[in-house]
Amino acid sequence: MSLRSEHDLHRRRKGRNVGVGLLLGGFVVLVMALTYVKITQTDFELPAAQREVNN
Repeated sequence: MSLRSEHDLHRRRKGRNVGVGLLLGGFVVLVMALTYVKITQTDFELPAAQREVNN
């Protein structure tokens, strides 16, 4: 009994899924990098309107 070769539709679908997975992973890395940069900024100041309310 021989194994059937993979159908062309499955091969194309797998390639598309890998592409979507890579794009999703890249988006997650981008959001994490932007969050890290935003959190680690040391020159953060409140806007003038919020400083007046807090003081």
